[in-house]
Amino acid sequence: MSSSTSSSDPWRRFFRLAAVTAAVVLGLVYAFVVLIDPYDTLPLSPPAHRVPVAGNQRFAYPSLARSPRFDSALIGTSSSRLLRPDVLNPLFGARFVNLAMNDATVYEQATLFGVFARAHPAAKTMIVGLDYRWCVTGPDYQKLTFRTFPEWMYQDNLWVGYREMFNLYAIQSAGQLFGVLIGVKKPDQGLDGYTSFVPPDATYDAPRALTHLQDTGPAIPVGERSGPPETWTYPTMPVLRDMLRTMPAGSRKILFFIPYNHRLLTQAGSPGAEVWDECRRRVVAEAKPMPNTLVIDFMRLSPITNQDENYWDGIHYRTGIADRLAQDMAAASRGEASDDYRVLWPE
Repeated sequence: MSSSTSSSDPWRRFFRLAAVTAAVVLGLVYAFVVLIDPYDTLPLSPPAHRVPVAGNQRFAYPSLARSPRFDSALIGTSSSRLLRPDVLNPLFGARFVNLAMNDATVYEQATLFGVFARAHPAAKTMIVGLDYRWCVTGPDYQKLTFRTFPEWMYQDNLWVGYREMFNLYAIQSAGQLFGVLIGVKKPDQGLDGYTSFVPPDATYDAPRALTHLQDTGPAIPVGERSGPPETWTYPTMPVLRDMLRTMPAGSRKILFFIPYNHRLLTQAGSPGAEVWDECRRRVVAEAKPMPNTLVIDFMRLSPITNQDENYWDGIHYRTGIADRLAQDMAAASRGEASDDYRVLWPE
């Protein structure tokens, strides 16, 4: 009996030591993650020059939306990501943060905007890029994608973040940020949310880009539709209404339909065109009661959309076109006309 007990003691000591070692290692890893605070969201985060590192913008942008460095915001999908705050700022006398996210749903866009609005009750300008996601029809719309959306980061109570930081993605992000902080890794994302996700413009290859356009057909929002267009349901319009109402009356609000390449545009009078036209009417109806609200339509045949050389693919235009859109929005705000766009509201 005593022999059996004594023979098991080394194993007990081994497992006890292994458990203690594992606990210490896990504790050190957790402490490293919360001290680095890779998403810049934790209440007790030590001061450091943090930069966005998370590849999924849904993790990187909440802290930018709360930052006092900005007073204006751009919301949208990847079709708005190439608009540069450095170009927008002098045009509008503002300090923009680009919060456009790849394939962002309307729910994700509105939730992120809510973070910005609560942190900036005197915001100067809001720009929203409208694409097919805003024009779906039917009783409901897609809330999330396959990309993780960390709901806790969009809440006011960020203390819950301490229970959300021990996972492989947070550890990986902490390691990336640590590399930036000690100077062994260069930041690959902008401090104002802008990051170019297309190749350098100097490498633009028109024949190759054309291959991404040739098989492109008209883009028509999905959803249930029956009866005349005025009876259709556009489930995102209440979301847009709430966003507009959240902004101060004196703030500038710009809603713009993005410039799809002409191959994605629907022909006038077609069923697909009816979906877009009714969506335009609904957006204008939401804009009319709101002061200082401008609705601009770039989603039309124009010197921008007619030129295939302006695009990498059907919805992603080149950097120079993004700068041109910023100039156009400023011109439209001054009441100027252009072949690039049509002002839907004010008429």
